Amino acid sequence: MSPLQKLDELRRLERLAFRGWPALESQDLQGWHLRLSGGYTKRANSINALEPHSSADIETLEAPFRERHRPPVWRLTPLAPVGMADLLKARGYEPIERSLVQRCPLHDGFRADPAVEISPSPAPSWIEAFATHSPVRPEHSQTMEQMLRAIAQPAGFAFAQHEGRPMAMAIGAVEGDHMGLFDVLVMPEARRQGLARRVTESLYAWAWAKGARFAYLQVVATNAAAMPLYAAQGFRTVYEYEYLIPPAS
Repeated sequence: MSPLQKLDELRRLERLAFRGWPALESQDLQGWHLRLSGGYTKRANSINALEPHSSADIETLEAPFRERHRPPVWRLTPLAPVGMADLLKARGYEPIERSLVQRCPLHDGFRADPAVEISPSPAPSWIEAFATHSPVRPEHSQTMEQMLRAIAQPAGFAFAQHEGRPMAMAIGAVEGDHMGLFDVLVMPEARRQGLARRVTESLYAWAWAKGARFAYLQVVATNAAAMPLYAAQGFRTVYEYEYLIPPAS
């Protein structure tokens, strides 16, 4: 694959992920994609490059965030202009998190677990468990629900319970031949029981039936608990990104 083809593929995955976890507001500006969602999650409140030759007009790109009294969070992928991180760091911005975008091929060997329920929309019990264990601050609860319900169909909200208690959950968002995997959560008392594997592989089977042939995810690079599972399922890193925040944040 040529460097240009790699950038095209990266850009495609970025766009898929933007739609898979939709922001409440978004706009394209000077080669960047701006996402705003009332401060709920960094991913949905960030400045994202779409082209390596995008503008470096920091003030203009940050203006929509500052107008809403939100700290501008920069999410820098390989699509960001060369030297952008250095420009931001010279202004006092600090990198706070490095994450990996990984992808794996799906196949009909993934099996749905009958104990994992997958629904096209989040039930009240799913939302309650997500808000509790994610965790979601009270001021963000309404935004969270809006974002969850804005995920385009086909969407799958996976949920495993035991005697009425939530055990594990995750979200799948299918677009074309890709499924985005988001927010895999296993409750503390249910860990080390294989529930992350059962929930995620149930979503892979569900997505395969919807026509998806690949799954992608975004995982913090230091998440040592999740990495072995994803590697065993066939995920490999396609690219990395990091967040930079202003010093006053």
